Amino acid sequence: MLLRQLEYLVALARERHFARAAAACFVSQPSLSAAIRRLEHELGVPIVRRGRRYEGLTPEGEVVLAWAHRILAERDALHQELSALRGGLTGTLRLGIVPTALPAASLLTTPFCERHPGARVSLESLSSADITHGLAEFELDAAMTYLDDDALRHVRRFPLYEERYVLLTPVDGPLATASTARWARAADLPLCLLNPRMRNRRIIDECFAADGATAVPTIESDSVAGLYAQLPNGRWSSVISHAWLHMFGVPEGMRVVPLVGPAHGPRVGLVVARDDPPSVLAEALLKVAREAGVRDALDALLTSYLGAGRS
Repeated sequence: MLLRQLEYLVALARERHFARAAAACFVSQPSLSAAIRRLEHELGVPIVRRGRRYEGLTPEGEVVLAWAHRILAERDALHQELSALRGGLTGTLRLGIVPTALPAASLLTTPFCERHPGARVSLESLSSADITHGLAEFELDAAMTYLDDDALRHVRRFPLYEERYVLLTPVDGPLATASTARWARAADLPLCLLNPRMRNRRIIDECFAADGATAVPTIESDSVAGLYAQLPNGRWSSVISHAWLHMFGVPEGMRVVPLVGPAHGPRVGLVVARDDPPSVLAEALLKVAREAGVRDALDALLTSYLGAGRS
């Protein structure tokens, strides 16, 4: 059995198409198909359901795929550990991030790259479900995500910060002079929010509900950047996580008002799989996270914006 055969199988399961899998592996389609047939012959089991096109894996194929992910992950871990012993960490850290945590990611990735100049970071914006799958299938080394996700199992968690929700509102709007605002009061404003498919929006809706209110936004976006693009015209208000201020700041003509109510924001943190042996790159990122002071940096940034709004 060759590692290359396992790589081809992983690519085929990911792409669900022989030609696309072959292109991803930089080989011809006949070469990829032949390698998987040899793997079936060596293991003595059918791996791929074959018809006129790719139809999925057999039950035996699913077992082989799980082992392929594990074997390839341990190969990568071996290379990483040997590179560390040679005096410099190399390889690519595969980091999955829920979209609403992306604005704060540089607080980890920048010091990581500064400490390990021979290593690279591959960032992927993923849903919570995709992150869970990526960790289980060894497709990710680590992830920044919500720590209260019940689907996360067999992982180590390191808290980074707790989302603190604030209102971005026009400086000449109804809450122009408010020092704080209730969630119920914010629900009466013309709002621009993330759409309900986003985990962050569902959390925000729960915060509105806990204060006896329901938000009916006029504009919804599927990204933080798209939401911010609507704000500079001075018509809309929005509820944001204070972590977004790190990347996007406060648009001109708007101010930050802390939201108060019975609900609290969830914890966002770093999660890594409980591998044995552990990923050297993931362990290096965890060490950076312990020293980065992400919570303090975001809290200090929020305080600075609140101070500027009162001056």
